[in-house]
Order: sequence, then structure tokens, then C-alpha cells
Amino acid sequence: MAEQLQVFGFWESAFSRRVELALKLKGIEYQYFEEDLPHNKSHLLLQYNPIHKKVPVLVHNGNPISESLVILEYIDENWKTNPLLPQHPHDRAVARFWAKFIDDKVVVAVVKAAGSEGEEREKAVEEAGEALGALEKELGSRTLFGGERVGFVDVVGSVIVGWVPAIEECFGFEVLRSDKFPNLMKWSEEVAKHGVVKEILPPKHEIVAFMEANWKF
Repeated sequence: MAEQLQVFGFWESAFSRRVELALKLKGIEYQYFEEDLPHNKSHLLLQYNPIHKKVPVLVHNGNPISESLVILEYIDENWKTNPLLPQHPHDRAVARFWAKFIDDKVVVAVVKAAGSEGEEREKAVEEAGEALGALEKELGSRTLFGGERVGFVDVVGSVIVGWVPAIEECFGFEVLRSDKFPNLMKWSEEVAKHGVVKEILPPKHEIVAFMEANWKF
């Protein structure tokens, strides 16, 4: 019996796009279901993710998995081709740490800056800068976090490549600067030109247009 694999996502969601990116990097075929977000969620999405009621959801042979980082690890454990995580246990733990760091520190601070003004925005931009500084140091002189190929942290970091610049443009502040983070800027350019990334990430102007119309704080 052939495996059945479905992804429930939304085109503008960095979190669902990273799931598709992982599957494409591994050459795994899947069926994609586009959700009509933010308000018209399908009954299948609510059925498969009744707790959070959000994308992404991966359904493998009828078994749903939610939360993007959990899904990425599930994908890497089940399909061994083109591994995303390193082989050594310590290196794997380090990759998991920085992936969670991106979501908990970088994304949270940038979204906070988008939804605030004045001193509160300045503080959020500073927090985002500190988080990016830590990533800059961790990346060092490497081209990719994954070494010679796109890996787990690079996939998670696609939110920095595609969405942070769009948020900056849409809400009128700057945090990802080449003078402060030259390594990250080079890394971002390297990730952005990867064939699979170009296929999966939406164009910046489309993300900006969606944010302008729908991101209300």
C-alpha cells in the first residue's frame, strides 16, 4: 500500500512553507491542501489539529502531526534521504536549540516590533537585534548552518530569509542590516538562491501585500 502524505498549509505562513521546503529537499511527494485563512478554516484542519486549530498539519497515513518543528523532526526521522539534522547527537541537539531560538527569540521580537510603536517598538527591535547577533556569531564563517547543504536550522531560518524583510518593509523599521550582520546577510542570499527555496518561498511583494491587508494589531 502506497504511503499517503498530506500537508495542510497556507501560502503566506512561514511555518507551513518550511514543512513543504523540508519535503521538497528530501524529494518526498505529498498532497497539498491550501487553507483559507485566517477565518475560514476547513473542517479537516479542525479535525486534525483540534488543540491549536492552525497550520501546518502533516497527515501521514491518516495520522496527523502538528507544530512545524515537530513536523520537521518527524519528516527527518521517517525519510532518511538528504538528512536535515546532523548525525552526531550533540550536533543534533545544537541544531534543535538554534531552530527553537529562531522561533522563540527572532520571530517573536520581530512580530512584536511590527505590532508596536515608539519606545515599545525600539525595545522589540533591540531584542530582535540581540537575537540576530547570537545567530550571527553561531553561523560564523560558514555558508550555511547545515554545512555544505541546507539543513534543519536553514529550513527553520527561511522565516528570516523570506518574511523578516517583508515585515520590515510593511511596518517601517529595520533590524536585519548588512553592517551589523554580514554573515547572516550572506547566508540569507545563499539560502534564497537555492532552487527548492526559490520554488517554495512566496515573492516578497506578495507577502507585503498580504500583511498590509490582513495584519492588524
